[in-house]
Amino acid sequence: MKRIDMNKKKKRESLLDSAFSLFINNGFHKTSISDIVEAAGVAKGTFYLYFKDKSDIRNHLISHKASLVFHNAYRSLTDSGITDFEEQVIFFIDHILNQFSEDRQLVLLLSKHLSWGMFKNFLSAAELKDSENILGIFHNLLSEAAYTYRNPEVMIYMIVELVSGTSYNSILYGQPLPLEQLKPYIYDTVRNIMKNERVKPAH
Repeated sequence: MKRIDMNKKKKRESLLDSAFSLFINNGFHKTSISDIVEAAGVAKGTFYLYFKDKSDIRNHLISHKASLVFHNAYRSLTDSGITDFEEQVIFFIDHILNQFSEDRQLVLLLSKHLSWGMFKNFLSAAELKDSENILGIFHNLLSEAAYTYRNPEVMIYMIVELVSGTSYNSILYGQPLPLEQLKPYIYDTVRNIMKNERVKPAH
């Protein structure tokens, strides 16, 4: 990578890191673009080379952080040796929930954004270069499944909304149960969703 490109990358990453810290500590609405550039140590004009406004940097930040989480889970999945699609989904969810439980600041950032809209719109365009986008990964796994499903997109929509909605209070506050105690309920429900969507064996 050329030196000028490395400098650009560092400035962009510095802006994202500063925005993340400020959004978590001060809140999105109480953080200004001036706060972000001051914390990043760059000129205000530099901000607009990379982002349109404060909402745009938040969206890029959410996309980037979520992409890292999903790709970490996928890398572990490829090493797991699990070949059954439905068990792959459970492994994927478990790995993601474990990452969230280890990084509560990330949960605070993604809590209201880790939904189907973000999953489809942000993650369909990979933030990480040389990485498959998440929807592409899902469709590749689905193509090898033992079953076909009535409407895979609706099925994943239900699963994403279920997991994101039920895990938030459990991870942050241990309510209604600590995460490890809640997981069996989540996974039983996810398995039932997939079972109800089965059509017939694909092979």
